[in-house]
Amino acid sequence: MHGSSGVEVLVAAVDPRDVGSRRQRLLGSVKGSEPGPTVVCCAALHGDEPSGILALGRVFDELECRRPPLRGEVVGVAGNLAALIEGRRFITADLNRHWLAGNLERARAASPVELTHEDRELRELLDTLHELFTRARGAVYFLDLHTSSAAGDPFVCVGDTLRNRAFAEQFHVPVILGLEECIDGSLLEYVNDLGHVTVGVEAGQHRAGSSVDRHESFVWLALVAAGAVWPADVPDLEGHRRRLSDASRQLHGFLEVHHRHPIVAADEFAMLEGFSNFQSVAAGDLLARDRSGEIRAPESGRILLPLYQGLGSDGYFIAREVRSFWLRVSSGLRRLGLDSLLHWLPGVRRHPDREATLIIDTGLARWFALEVFHLLGYRKRRSEGGKLVVSRRRFDHNLPAGGGHAPR
Repeated sequence: MHGSSGVEVLVAAVDPRDVGSRRQRLLGSVKGSEPGPTVVCCAALHGDEPSGILALGRVFDELECRRPPLRGEVVGVAGNLAALIEGRRFITADLNRHWLAGNLERARAASPVELTHEDRELRELLDTLHELFTRARGAVYFLDLHTSSAAGDPFVCVGDTLRNRAFAEQFHVPVILGLEECIDGSLLEYVNDLGHVTVGVEAGQHRAGSSVDRHESFVWLALVAAGAVWPADVPDLEGHRRRLSDASRQLHGFLEVHHRHPIVAADEFAMLEGFSNFQSVAAGDLLARDRSGEIRAPESGRILLPLYQGLGSDGYFIAREVRSFWLRVSSGLRRLGLDSLLHWLPGVRRHPDREATLIIDTGLARWFALEVFHLLGYRKRRSEGGKLVVSRRRFDHNLPAGGGHAPR
């Protein structure tokens, strides 16, 4: 269906499983007559999370009906089409843990018809996204729309760049730092490392009607925050803001993840019933059980994403509030470029092969609190060869050369 506004609506309130069975990767697109940002919304990266597809159908229908002035381009894409058909998180591998160098190289080297399961989904989604990024006429904003198996308030999570922080604050919900850095192979990490602004959106429980409503509100607010549409051209913009703000009335501002409980299928992990996002827990509280026995909270904080589904590699996360004072300090230090001086500290050196990565000799640098590295954006940490390796997102507060259109 086409209109003079340039809108092409491909999905409108259809059964998400039909999207999967038709292999319909592109959900809808709108291109404005003026240059501007490209806003890409990805839905159903997990096949048991159809809410984003339904919400995008509403948004594209409204854009077709109202035909507001638009700058740049707005696009909706579907994630794991095969898993959508079955209503499962994934078929053989979590597509949101699949964006690793080895998987990308294998998927690019093979003919698309030779690939199966999540390798095929990755290759098709990779080709689609890079086509969109290449034709972008301005900054790119990327939203990854998710829901969870547990009930709870909506929130957004971001890789810790100042550009991501500024965008995430426009949604009037809690902003989570450090969650992306706890896991490897996420789509948001891949897109963020190309130089684009990225936000992960958690709207609520998988099958709740309120999750569809919230996803719709997130998309409209993203279009305004990115500068794709004027606030006056959004139907009931204040209502969308209130919807998200009221749903997260218990908590606003920034939190950071302090603990992740990783699991594998052999653990037989079972979360105790009744936990929801942002519920307070105290150190020592019984949270779950597995084949080894009881699992208790290692520290106090607020629980995030407690697992109540059969598939997944994260049992739960624990986060704590971040004082606004430290956010201001962090922003000031990074804008001054002090993050580039950390390798001069004793026991700290640059990684010889990886950009924005430091190697820390824990014997020499043990007096440095990890919070110092967090302030300067170094949140991802791994132990390698007896050394602590920490890294941060590139393109913290500036666009990369060429506007973020990095080569594949």
